[in-house]
Amino acid sequence: MKQTDLFQNKQVVVLGLAKSGYAAAKTLLRLGASVTVNDRMPLDHSKEAQELEALGAEVYGGGHPDDIITDATDLMIKNPGIPYTNPLVQKAIAYGIPIWTEVELAYRLSESPFVGITGSNGKTTTTMLTGEMLKGSQKTPIVAGNIGTALCEVVQEAGENDIIVSELSSFQLLGTERFHPKVAAFLNIFEAHLDYHGTLEAYGEAKARITMNQTADDYLVYNADDERVIHFIRSTKAKKVPFSIKEKVDGAYLLGDTLFYKDEPILKREELAMPPVLHNVANALAALAVAKTLGVVTPFIQNVLRTFTGVRHRLQFIETIAGRKFYNDSKATNILATTKALEAFKEPVILLAGGLDRGNSFDALVPYLRRVKALIAFGETKEKIAMAAKEAGVKTIRFVNNVTEAVPCAFELSDPGDIILLSPACASWDQYRSFEERGDMFIKSVHTLK
Repeated sequence: MKQTDLFQNKQVVVLGLAKSGYAAAKTLLRLGASVTVNDRMPLDHSKEAQELEALGAEVYGGGHPDDIITDATDLMIKNPGIPYTNPLVQKAIAYGIPIWTEVELAYRLSESPFVGITGSNGKTTTTMLTGEMLKGSQKTPIVAGNIGTALCEVVQEAGENDIIVSELSSFQLLGTERFHPKVAAFLNIFEAHLDYHGTLEAYGEAKARITMNQTADDYLVYNADDERVIHFIRSTKAKKVPFSIKEKVDGAYLLGDTLFYKDEPILKREELAMPPVLHNVANALAALAVAKTLGVVTPFIQNVLRTFTGVRHRLQFIETIAGRKFYNDSKATNILATTKALEAFKEPVILLAGGLDRGNSFDALVPYLRRVKALIAFGETKEKIAMAAKEAGVKTIRFVNNVTEAVPCAFELSDPGDIILLSPACASWDQYRSFEERGDMFIKSVHTLK
């Protein structure tokens, strides 16, 4: 980490004590800042809050006191999920206080170059796959960001011989100013998080900030099949490297049953260790395009593609019980992700779905629900998803309280040869702290059933 006096004696408010807030606050204290931490949840029993207090931070939980922000505040580090309509954020805006997410802070302190990966779907798989491939590069990859490890945590130890491979959400990117990845990847854009961003245009522009500061010396890997992506990267200065599952491009592409990079055959589709469905092929193409721009040789890339089986909570195979196969796709937090999951199976599917209500309908899910044998719905959106299932002709629909109840219910409705799939099409925050917690509860329930 760069040693700097940039934050010495600066008044910094860290809004939201999650992983990123904790890492940012601890880093700022180390750099001599005067740090105030605030979270809407009570922090009386938080070990992280107690540690930060011991290091000299002022910590306030259980609400947002108005006087935390003053005209003497120099900087706000905001949890990505906190909307800009929050009263403290609005007050900071009124005072002209810079509002960053932890990504910006980590970038300014990092001695390592960045790879940044964003998109509505496929970010985690592509980030993990890229991290594995870059083990064959001249630098040591460190995977962090929206994937679960705070960037401020890893930049403290990362040096010039490392490269940080970061999964980045639109929420995170919206709070950046100078963030400048050496290689960026923009995978796709789909109508999601409109409750936060307001419009698809605003959402896409937030995603496009990943390439905002790139120059002609940098690379932008992008989805040539997605017209929206092409629209949002129109002003990039980076060298464009396209990937496509539909046509030959001057980058990475699928031709027949083979993955190519610039006329070089890389791998047969059936050789992928991941399920070789098209969205996984697209993720693989994006990752190999990033790896190629950074000098990774083909044999190393081939080995990774033949051995990388996927990530936890993303179409993760759990168990076969009495002829039924259970899959955990808890990371499917929007409709597109669930449609991709349903496309992956030819067998009858018992679908477990539902979660946070963001105000959208599920009409786009209807064509894919026609292949569903039964729906088990839970959470705030259960009635909406049930309406879509009825329109699709799904004859068996059940309501349950949570994922734990959904598993035995699904088993009772299933037959040998069926797929029991958790793919919620919704965020988890109405009932669970994260999609990981929701997925873990599913896995636990499957093991209990066995």
